Formats: sequence, C-alpha cells, structure tokens
Amino acid sequence: MSTNDPARTARALWWMRPFEATLLEESLPEPGPGEVRVRTCFSGVSRGTEALVAAGRVPASERTRMRCPYQAGVFPFPVKYGYCAVGRVEAGPQELLGRTVFCLHPHQTAFVVPAEAVLPVPEEVPADRAVLAANLETALNALWDAPALPGMRILVLGAGVVGACAARLCARLPGTEVTLVDRDPEVEPLARSLGCGFARPDRAPGEQDLVIEATGRPEALATALDAAGEEATVLVLSWYGAGAASVPLGGAFHSRRLRLLSSQVGAVAPVMRPRWPHRRRLEKALELLADPAFAALLDEIVPFEEAPSRLPDLLREPRRGCLRIGYGSSGERHVQRAGARSGDDRSQFQR
Repeated sequence: MSTNDPARTARALWWMRPFEATLLEESLPEPGPGEVRVRTCFSGVSRGTEALVAAGRVPASERTRMRCPYQAGVFPFPVKYGYCAVGRVEAGPQELLGRTVFCLHPHQTAFVVPAEAVLPVPEEVPADRAVLAANLETALNALWDAPALPGMRILVLGAGVVGACAARLCARLPGTEVTLVDRDPEVEPLARSLGCGFARPDRAPGEQDLVIEATGRPEALATALDAAGEEATVLVLSWYGAGAASVPLGGAFHSRRLRLLSSQVGAVAPVMRPRWPHRRRLEKALELLADPAFAALLDEIVPFEEAPSRLPDLLREPRRGCLRIGYGSSGERHVQRAGARSGDDRSQFQR
C-alpha cells in the first residue's frame, strides 16, 4: 500500500529547538485486535505546560514524570508532546466505530492506540469543547485534594484555563462564595459568567477557607497566604517548571496554622484513590463539560498546518483561553454540528 494512503500515514507536531516547531510525517500501523485508529478533529494546547516544553524548560529532574502518553522524542528536544486530542474512530471495535472520543495524545492528524486509551465523548458535549477534559480533570483533582466543601469562602488566584475550571467547579458547590483573582480587570466578565466574584490581587478578600493558587507565578504565593483565614489551606495548583519559588513563611504563617498543599493530576487525590482509577476521573471530567459555562474558556482554533508558525508567538502571549488546533474538514464538521446543537459555544476569547 502506498505510503501516501491517509489511513497509513499521519503528521505530527514536533518541537525541535526553543520555540521552533515543525510537522513530521510518520507511518501508522494497521490497528490490531483491541486497537483503534482515530482521525483527529481537535487538539487542545495546555498553555502553561506546553510553553515550558516549547521553551525547553522542563527540569531534568522532572523529565520522566513529565512524559505524556504516546509522547515521542526526549526532553528538551526534539519532542512530540501534547495530551488533549479529540477525534473520530475510523477503525477498531464495532462499538467504537464512528464515535467521537477523547485521548491523551500529542498533536497529530491520526493515531493508533489501544481501545482502552480512548473515552467516548458524551453526546451533549461539543467536540471542540471536549479538549478541555484534561484541564478540567486537573481542576477536579485539586478540589478533591483540598478538599473544597459546600459553604466555603474560596479564592482562586489566576484566570488561566485550569484556574477558571477550578473556579467554576467551586462555584457549583452549594453555598460557596468564590472569588476569581487576576491582575487583568478584563477578566471580570469571565468570572461573572462562571458564577464567581472578581478581584484584583491588591483587593483580594481575606479570611478565606480555601485559597487555590493557579497563576503560574511564584510571587502570587504571598497573596495566597495573606488571603487565607485561620487554619485554612493554600493549595498550589501551579507548576513553576525550573523556576524557584520564594515563599513568605514568616509573619503569621505559623501562628495562624496555615496549611500549604500541592496538587498534581498524575495521582488521584488520596481521599478518592481507593475507588477512583484515572479513567473514571477523566470520564467524570468529560461528563462535567456538558456545563455550557465552560465554553467561555475556549480560545481561537489554529489550523494544524499553521501550528508551527503560529504557536511559538501564541505561547508567548499572555492569553487565557484554551487554544485549539483544528484538523481540516474533520474539525470543521464538528464545529458546525456543535454550533447547531448548543448555540452557545462561541467564546469571548475568539479573535
């Protein structure tokens, strides 16, 4: 069979040098028993993590833990990276044929993986919104780690995708008072659409029961600690890569018995781990994306062919929504269907 057969070849995005990407072709095997071939419609760019990958700033100590499923190459370069892909099953078990599925896979036009590596996207979740599943799974795990409880006063620092996902999940808990904090005053409409209040860092309310730090900036830890109430928890959801964090643990940190806790999606939160494997947690994240409020977190769609030229600049920009890569006619068909079905899936981040 010709190597030009689209069923046997794929193109993938590779980072070759700092902020320099290219598209490379690779052969696809024929799906074996228990495997699927997926034609990608959209993939999501996890802005904070992928900016560190693109810059070559993954610390040597974290290169093994940072490997994503189906990654190729090694850190820092060259590397094929990414973990938010949504596509259509075009070969595999009968029960999955034609289904729209989510997979933790790098940016690539098509791929072959074990059938258990894909999760069907619920009918009520538009395909171009489903790319948020990995971000929402991270936020869900953070709420379990904290834990976030009904009635709490909760402060979320940072209106990036993960911070905004966490804020929306917190706002859905009965009786919570959630404030989304960001330096950019233009974030206020987004906060309101998520059911949250809004504040600038210098106006962040104090005496909070829980503070979630999701800015990606170590200096925000001072604001987080100042806002925490007596014996409250400050949950650090940010990952600073190779950067160092100076944490102000003097002052009232000890006398107020504050708790500084990390959260990371690689392990299910201990309180849920005995009953919740990773797959069940990701299925729940996909289910939660039926909430139309999450559509506000979507940024523009970058055509796959333009990704190498456009992503370097886009990853350097202080943008907030989830960038999506669109894969030709497959993605366009899904956008049209999603628009016809939901009617509300147009983001304030679109430009």
